[in-house]
Amino acid sequence: MQGRAALASYATTRTLAAPRTFRQSSRVQDLRNTKRNLILVLLLGVGLLVWQSLDRDKLVVYCAHDAVFAEAILRDFEKQTGIPVVVKFDTEATKSLGLAEQIIREAAHPRCDVFWNNELLGTLDLAARGLLDSHKGTGWLRIPAQFRDTDGCWTGFAARLRVIIQRNDRPELDDAWLLTGGLTRFAMAKPLYGTTLTHYTVLWHEWGAARLQQWHADTRRRGLREVPGNAQSKDTVASGACDAAFTDTDDFFEAKDEGKPVTMRPAQLESGQTICIPNTVAIIRNAPHAENARKLADFLLSAKTELALARSKSRQIPLGPVEESQLPQEVRDLLPHAARGYPLTGLLPARNECLAWLKREYLK
Repeated sequence: MQGRAALASYATTRTLAAPRTFRQSSRVQDLRNTKRNLILVLLLGVGLLVWQSLDRDKLVVYCAHDAVFAEAILRDFEKQTGIPVVVKFDTEATKSLGLAEQIIREAAHPRCDVFWNNELLGTLDLAARGLLDSHKGTGWLRIPAQFRDTDGCWTGFAARLRVIIQRNDRPELDDAWLLTGGLTRFAMAKPLYGTTLTHYTVLWHEWGAARLQQWHADTRRRGLREVPGNAQSKDTVASGACDAAFTDTDDFFEAKDEGKPVTMRPAQLESGQTICIPNTVAIIRNAPHAENARKLADFLLSAKTELALARSKSRQIPLGPVEESQLPQEVRDLLPHAARGYPLTGLLPARNECLAWLKREYLK
């Protein structure tokens, strides 16, 4: 009897002790988990601090110009000044508009210091919203008045022309034929973005909304081939898929350098004016690195940079004074056409009206 009582007492003791042991083990495991989580949080925090310390002194540039050409210019700036640069590029399809919209979203806490846009109208929109800072440095002074903001919020440089690219083995198109009918194997980028939006804005301002909308509808009905960007527009002609297309001079020269059987001529209005579209540089208001941003702006607006872009494969057209003998002949040939460029600085209202209509057409 005594043995059975002792055995029962032992079993009871073990039964009562087990929950305490389990609770102690659970608390130990919780402490271990908490410790592990704290270590993870600490490591993440240290990583973030290291990342911020590495990038906090870097100049942030949003760039809509082609990376293959812009990178060389920006690395040259780094080499000359010792100022490190971080660059954010955009896609071919949404160039300029995508970056401009990001600057608008970040207005309360800017990340971008310098906006290198590949066109003007999106930059005008940012200036109208009060998102650009004034800078009238050596670069601003060098550029002619028609290509710069009077308040110093933006400055143009290194332009391109809108052109019609054609196959060499096709009959030459004249502007009257192009604009009034017969467009059967013709291509262009969707006009929601970039320089094609500028092209449509000029037509909206020059023709009026009704005529442009009718031309657009007629052209699409006749089989216009719409592609994501100017590079693809050029490719349709270079490959023979289309007879002609709207694109920019830099895209034409790319096809020519590849040995494609293409030719080009400037797209002209009925007045004989061309569509000459400058790059623009602007400093973002409340930019984190404003002093270095001003240095980059003056660097981009220098004769050295314009000559470098003119000699690059993109053959950009200088807007400020340069020694013309240092320009490639192909660029010198474009200078008279650029001088007949349609004034763009007053087109922001037309651009906004035209863009609103295009969004209704394409983003239904």
